[in-house]
Amino acid sequence: MKNLKQYSFIVGGAAGQGSRRAGLLIAKMFNQLGYYVYIYDDYQSLIRGGHNFSQITVSEKKDPIRQKKIDFLLALDKKTIEKHRANLKKNGLLFFNSNKIKEKGIGIPADDILKKCNGLPIMANTSLLAGLVKGLGISFDLFQKTLLEDLSKEKEKNLQIAKLTYEQTVFPKNGIKINKVKNNPGLLMTGNEATAEGMAKAGLNIYFAYPMTPASGILHYLAQNQKKLGLLAIQLENEIAVASEAIGSAFAGQRSAVGTSGGGFALMVETISLAAQAEITFLVINSQRMGPATGVPTYGAQSDLLFTLHPGHGDFEKFIALPSNAEESFFWAGKLLNLAWKYQTPAILLTDKDVSEGTFSIEKKILDQVKKEKEIIWDKKGEYKRYKIVKNGISPLAYPGEAKVVVKANSYEHYEDGISVEEDKKAIQAMQEKRLLKFKAMQKQAEALPAVKIFGNKKSKICVIAWGSTVLSVKGAVENLGLKLVQPLLASPFPKKQIEKALAGAKQIICVETNSTGQMAWLLEANGIKVDKKILKYDSELFFAEELEKKLKKYI
Repeated sequence: MKNLKQYSFIVGGAAGQGSRRAGLLIAKMFNQLGYYVYIYDDYQSLIRGGHNFSQITVSEKKDPIRQKKIDFLLALDKKTIEKHRANLKKNGLLFFNSNKIKEKGIGIPADDILKKCNGLPIMANTSLLAGLVKGLGISFDLFQKTLLEDLSKEKEKNLQIAKLTYEQTVFPKNGIKINKVKNNPGLLMTGNEATAEGMAKAGLNIYFAYPMTPASGILHYLAQNQKKLGLLAIQLENEIAVASEAIGSAFAGQRSAVGTSGGGFALMVETISLAAQAEITFLVINSQRMGPATGVPTYGAQSDLLFTLHPGHGDFEKFIALPSNAEESFFWAGKLLNLAWKYQTPAILLTDKDVSEGTFSIEKKILDQVKKEKEIIWDKKGEYKRYKIVKNGISPLAYPGEAKVVVKANSYEHYEDGISVEEDKKAIQAMQEKRLLKFKAMQKQAEALPAVKIFGNKKSKICVIAWGSTVLSVKGAVENLGLKLVQPLLASPFPKKQIEKALAGAKQIICVETNSTGQMAWLLEANGIKVDKKILKYDSELFFAEELEKKLKKYI
């Protein structure tokens, strides 16, 4: 175990026992020790009971790989041991409350320690964490610092429990002393937090949402930080109201965004069509979860891609980005907000549960990559025409309230000044073609963006294509097998030239997705790129790197 450069923990317990908080404390300690972090949170749709767990993967290398086998298991209840012990490595360490559980491993008498310190039952996780810290050879000073920064109340009592546990726990014979490494991985953020920060950097004024897992974290974060970020976060009664309010505020000149999951996105599609026709822009975040309908509300999938490509009737183009981690969520949330305002058409950030709610290391320098970019504003010369036909199809903007200007918005087909065309066929065709010019400009823009990433062996003739959270597991598998990984970051406009360049010379193309129909494979083939094999998973769980490696070996 001493030569390991990546460690994987699972912290589990019933809802209400604090497993997620305990996992985040482990992540914060390793972040301060210089490790890159990724946390996957697994929880049922319950307030109490059931089984929740966090898998924390830390690595000296950027982008830790999620694996099935774990090095350390911290069990807040017996069910955690029953569910996860089989995945504990041969020399792995198990930590548990010996007052409640009889097992082989490192038992910590958490209840006895709580009784001595007059602690509350929830503080058992502080005791178990202190035992884990001792078992990993991490200094108590670092744990104390992390604990005190995290707690908002009962600091002294928790610290007393932690000290007593640390003193009583014996460093195990097969333990491993964790040392500080030279990396500077930066901040820890969830994908939702990074999305919120990216939008704020790009000049977001108002965020509208109705809470829906797994996008709710964006609303919570913006509501808590709206004064600091200089924006408003508004919760409304449903997703139809959310989308309608957003285009109203956007029409008035306020950069607006909305967030939801698949079921809420379904309610927004009529408004998205209206926005496309009226050329009123806003950013939509669709954080995918299992569907159809309610599906499995707290688990992930990648089954909204085709729906997101066609969110409404009629011909209109939109930008759709596919982030796989917090850094990409930050960058593309900001970039899409700017692009939406530049091209005056809806843009969609298509993320998923495991990206939205996962916690990642994010390098501070990334925060300087996004800033507000100016939209095309009317020069105030001559009569203002909201839908003026121009060379690139992007009509200059003016906003209501400006002196001596009338700004119209129309969901009916219209003339350049915004008046409805009725049955004027020439005008109808002219306005359709005006928007097509804009869509052609958007296609050129897509090819100029960093829309594709390549990992692994760039000379390999076998190429694996993955997107979103699936990338997190595919990286490990392709690196071990010497294959190439191609990651599309834009689904629309489709960056065909970049994809074809990345796949040049490929003898076999394998698409990996967490849906049952191969939606990215369909998109690739619709653009003339033949997919030879599909590896699909649709049981609500992410791929593990080891699992993918076995499946890929069958094809190579």
